[in-house]
Amino acid sequence: MPPMMNRIPEKPKNFKKAVRETLSYASKTPAPIIIVLCLAIFSTIFMIVGPKQIGKISNLILEGIQSGTMDMAAIRNVVLFIGGLYVFSAIAGLVQGLIMANMTQNIAKTLRSKINAKISRLPLKYFATHAYGDVLSRATNDVDLVSSSLANSLTSIVSAAAQFFGCLFMMIITNWILAGTSVASTMLGLLFMVLVVKRSQRYFKMRQVSLGQLNGYIEEMYNGHDVIRISNAEDSVKERFVKLNDAVRTANFNSQFLSGLMPPVMNFVGNLGHVAVYVVGALLFYNGWIDIGVITSFLIYVRLFEGPLRQISQNVTNLQSAAAASERVFAFLDEEELTDESEKTDTLPGIGAVEFDHVKFAYPDKPEKEVIHDFSATVKAGQKIAIVGPTGAGKTTIVNLLMRFHEVTGGQIRIDGIPITDVSREEIHRQFGMVLQDTWMFEGTLRENLVYNMEGVTDDDLVKVCKACGLYHFAETLPEKFDTVLTSNSDISVGQKQLLTIARAMIQNNPMLILDEATSSIDTRTEMLVQRAMDNLMANRTSFVIAHRLSTIRNADLILVMQKGDIVEQGTHDSLMALGGAYADLYNSQFETA
Repeated sequence: MPPMMNRIPEKPKNFKKAVRETLSYASKTPAPIIIVLCLAIFSTIFMIVGPKQIGKISNLILEGIQSGTMDMAAIRNVVLFIGGLYVFSAIAGLVQGLIMANMTQNIAKTLRSKINAKISRLPLKYFATHAYGDVLSRATNDVDLVSSSLANSLTSIVSAAAQFFGCLFMMIITNWILAGTSVASTMLGLLFMVLVVKRSQRYFKMRQVSLGQLNGYIEEMYNGHDVIRISNAEDSVKERFVKLNDAVRTANFNSQFLSGLMPPVMNFVGNLGHVAVYVVGALLFYNGWIDIGVITSFLIYVRLFEGPLRQISQNVTNLQSAAAASERVFAFLDEEELTDESEKTDTLPGIGAVEFDHVKFAYPDKPEKEVIHDFSATVKAGQKIAIVGPTGAGKTTIVNLLMRFHEVTGGQIRIDGIPITDVSREEIHRQFGMVLQDTWMFEGTLRENLVYNMEGVTDDDLVKVCKACGLYHFAETLPEKFDTVLTSNSDISVGQKQLLTIARAMIQNNPMLILDEATSSIDTRTEMLVQRAMDNLMANRTSFVIAHRLSTIRNADLILVMQKGDIVEQGTHDSLMALGGAYADLYNSQFETA
């Protein structure tokens, strides 16, 4: 992903759709929305009635000064009434804020749940073209930004809109001439706000995209920290980081600068409106068309009328950020998914017979470049099948097709005589245990890592499996044995992680096994122990073994030799060695003296 510095900012693909989809989550629970709207209306009514009463106080004071007798009882009643209005307005605003905070957090929770569910429904090709850090950024940064912006801004905007129209109504019925004067000056501010929003939204989109790229790069560099240090690549990594960091800074500066223009401009427009009201009001009062109470009330209304515009201008930045983030979130949720297979209820008998019938495969983004050309093989139940060949021959691709991580583009794969397209992926995955070259360990106890997603596993089962794969001594040396919590920072070697993965596959006890370079990280002595354990594990189970270390698959029932997506040889170790072809060349090359 190239750095975004010095790039023309990308316009949002569908800004209105992003806003509409975000608000649709709020509309799924209409009761809080209705309550918030009602509270906003009541709070506004309580607030805008106050200035009218303040005008009455001004007239009562003026009359008292002119008559020499001040009606303190009437003034006290009006003051108490105004105080009650403002107390009710404050309470309504507080309850409104609590409801909105709860609603926006529920929206964030729903979005995270949908993203989590979406990840499991995405095909592998998505993760092959998107950095993991960018996906994580959408699930964390973008969702948090949506919820916080809605919580901080949506309530203010709802209240501001109610206050705006309420004040406009009260201004008109108070004096339409002064109302027109105030509205005319305010229109200048609204026009400027629209222009700024239209111009700056692309920079908010650019900010979220560049932030996702920066997160993705940091995640990649953190995982490869050791390689970077060994390769003395710190300078090039730092240079790339600086470019991405500058891109985030540039997008942040442009978005915040443009949106930051609105408050001072709105203040200028508000002051201009006040001057206009002062001048027009003085002329009207001089000619006797209005009294002092009207001027007093109207000046307060003007301030209340302009207040919502200031609130909206200050919250436009948050809303634009939320819109840009929500667009990324919903773009992720709209990604193409694996086909729904909930209607497929057929189960496999678990015998373990597999047949590849003229299988062909090409990646969807490159349909013209066929990876597997014409793969055919028959595997009997309980056989140990080894797939060998040079890097890029298509060995792992065959396994991915068997597991339906990808769909074949030609031919058919059958398990126990049933086409795999006729059963669900979940049912296929239940047939296989997998031990991959890349190990996976999550934060939890050793026991939880071993019995992952399995039930009814006893301590005796754990001890038996760990002894079989050479992990028992490691477990015994841990402070809490099987109940020791393992983290990514635990002092566990790569080989021990590999043993843990092998033990996990033994515990799952599936009818078929897939081993992709399962012993690649284990020393020779441990490999001999694991190999014997594997032989016991693979007894009476169909096993697919991908191996570059050919000494580990000499006892395979069938060896498939692949080159450039085709099977060029197949047979046992002895028959292929006697043939003196591609397999023999591969095998002998591993024992040649340099």
